[in-house]
Amino acid sequence: MPGQGGEHDVPDTTRSRTVTWQDPMASALAGAQLSGLEAIRAVMAGTVPPPPIAALMGMDIVAADPGVVVFTAVPDESHYNPIGAVHGGLVCTLLDSALGCAVHTTLAHGLAYTSLEIKVSYVARVHTGSGTLTATGRVTKPGKRVAFAEGEVVDASGRVVATSTSTFLVFPLPTA
Repeated sequence: MPGQGGEHDVPDTTRSRTVTWQDPMASALAGAQLSGLEAIRAVMAGTVPPPPIAALMGMDIVAADPGVVVFTAVPDESHYNPIGAVHGGLVCTLLDSALGCAVHTTLAHGLAYTSLEIKVSYVARVHTGSGTLTATGRVTKPGKRVAFAEGEVVDASGRVVATSTSTFLVFPLPTA
């Protein structure tokens, strides 16, 4: 029996990671005063704090132009799944973020978006040796109610590890 000197005891190899973030509502309110492109560029510049998910997953926005956003993340052991590879959730989150933020860059002040669906095709294993992952999201069709985007994640060697398409609902922010 584990923990009682049995043959299945797991040695204590505990590691830790500390995550810090700023108030997400303060960031959301600051971003709501800007167009989508201005808001994404403000996060990238550090004048509007990034959302907490960025700190949790270790993601950064490194480029933002109308209809195109690029995120990076460096996978570490904290992203691993039980089979010794980076969990597909990190890659999916990178894609959802890059594609969603690409759509956000096309939106005027007072508009927001949410993911309606995402399809991810995983084409290569990711591990800590993969180096920096770069997710690029591109809008394929902007819209007033629904928008579409596609993208991919490449590893440090330029190898495509996943591709994605997604659909987003566009809606007005509530006014107070």
